[in-house]
Amino acid sequence: MILEVAILKVKNNCEREFEIAFAEASMIISQMQGYLNHELLKCIEQDNQYLLLVRWEKLEDHTEGFRKSKEYLQWKKLLHDFYDPFPTVEHYKSINLHSFDV
Repeated sequence: MILEVAILKVKNNCEREFEIAFAEASMIISQMQGYLNHELLKCIEQDNQYLLLVRWEKLEDHTEGFRKSKEYLQWKKLLHDFYDPFPTVEHYKSINLHSFDV
């Protein structure tokens, strides 16, 4: 399992419109091959900042499958104009903590 993480900074006073567009975009990403689940969290301290977490079966499901799909073009059209600046997306994997001698 791979966790995609992005901090999304939305243009000021566009938060409500972004949330509506994200609800529609969620339908797109949830249909993709290798998609497991996602959540969007709103920052308490900064009203226009969100944390996007998406779980994929493998990295290529996001970087090759989703990002190179026609569905991604719909996702992009719905969401990318809201971002300022454009977010950095990073990927994380689990580590086996039981393998350490402590």
